[in-house]
Amino acid sequence: MTERKPAGMSFETWVESQIAQGMARGDFEGLAGSGKPLPRRSDADSMVDWVVAKARQENLDLFGMLPPGLALRKEREDLPRRAAELMSETAVRALAEDYNARVEAFWRRPQESRWSPVPGLADVEALVAEWHRNRPPRPALAPEPAAPERRRWLDRWRVRRRG
Repeated sequence: MTERKPAGMSFETWVESQIAQGMARGDFEGLAGSGKPLPRRSDADSMVDWVVAKARQENLDLFGMLPPGLALRKEREDLPRRAAELMSETAVRALAEDYNARVEAFWRRPQESRWSPVPGLADVEALVAEWHRNRPPRPALAPEPAAPERRRWLDRWRVRRRG
């Protein structure tokens, strides 16, 4: 379809002639889904459902498609799961403080709409407390090996040797 529509020809006629030429060349032979009806969408399906299905089909990140405020809210809901994977309390605190810093930066930016969702801050202490509650108990430390008992005969030998 590199040629331009000739002047004086209607757009519909030009498109129909392009399709006829493509069929004559065999451009439409062996296409995936050829001869199958298009999937029917019910009235209950919305455009959002179609976008989500298409994004999953193409392995796209759904969070990247959300407005920033809603994405931050979803991230706050996901914080306990992400914190459970961390190994130290300082890492959990850093995770929550990083989230809070991004929320505060979001608050400072002008929003595109008055009705944009406004995310709240994460409660750092509650997240750390939940992390402690859900941690498996630490294994007990192995007791230090006791000092070997002195043998009495060794003491007697030293006394005899001195005397």
